[in-house]
Amino acid sequence: MSDKVAVVTGAARGIGLATTHLLLQDGWRVAMVDRDAEILHQEAESCNSLLAIDCDVSKPDQVSRMAAQVLAEFGRIDALVNNAGVADFGPMQDTSFERWRRVMDTNLDGVFLCSQQCIPALVETQGCIVNIASISGFRASTLRVAYGTSKAAVMHLTQQQAAELGEFNVRANCVAPGPVRTKLAMAVHSPEIISAYHDAIPLNRYGSEQEIANLIVFLCSDKASYINGQVIAADGGFESTGIGLPALRD
Repeated sequence: MSDKVAVVTGAARGIGLATTHLLLQDGWRVAMVDRDAEILHQEAESCNSLLAIDCDVSKPDQVSRMAAQVLAEFGRIDALVNNAGVADFGPMQDTSFERWRRVMDTNLDGVFLCSQQCIPALVETQGCIVNIASISGFRASTLRVAYGTSKAAVMHLTQQQAAELGEFNVRANCVAPGPVRTKLAMAVHSPEIISAYHDAIPLNRYGSEQEIANLIVFLCSDKASYINGQVIAADGGFESTGIGLPALRD
C-alpha cells in the first residue's frame, strides 16, 4: 500500500469514478470529491482507502474546506485530478450569460480554485496536477461556445501551472478526451451521431472511461516524471481528422 494521496473531483461517475478505482488498484489513497452527495456516497461505500467529500468546486469556501479535510484525514496530497465538469450545448445566440457562467464556474473556475488550494501540499510532496479538458478545446465545433471555450482555457491554464510550478518539481498536464462511451453519451447520441463519430474516428469507435483513466493515472505516476505542460488527446485519432460533423448540429 502506497502512502500517496490523490484528490479526484467529479469522482461520483464516469471518468472520475473510473480514475478513482484505478488509483485504488494501484495502492493510492483517494479523496473522492463531487457535489452529487447521494451518488458519491453510494459509490464510496464499497471502497477502502477512500474519503468521500461533498463539494461544489465552483464555490471557493467549499473548496477551501475540501482541501483542509483531505489534509486532516491523509496529511498530504500527491496528485490532484481536476475532472469535475458540466456540459451545456446550444447555439451561441441561445446561450444566455447564466448558461455561459454555469459552464465557466465549474469547468474553469473549479480547476483554478482546486489547484490553488492544493498547491502548497503538492509543493511539499513534489506532486502533480492532471486537468481534464476535451478535444472541443483544440478547435471550434458546433453548439459548444461555452463548453469548448472553457476547455481551451483549461488547456492554457495547464501550461501556466507547468511554467510556474515546475521550479518546485510540481508537474501539470492535461488530458483531452474525445467521444467516450458513457451512459449519458449513449442516452443522448442518436444513431446518426454515433455513426458519424465512428466514421470520423480513425479507430472507428468511442473510447471507454477506463481508457481515459489509464492515461490520467499514468500521468500521476512516477513513470511520467519528465512529462510537464502537455495536453494529450485520448480520442482514437479524432483530433487529427477534425470535428464539427453535420450530424452533431441537430
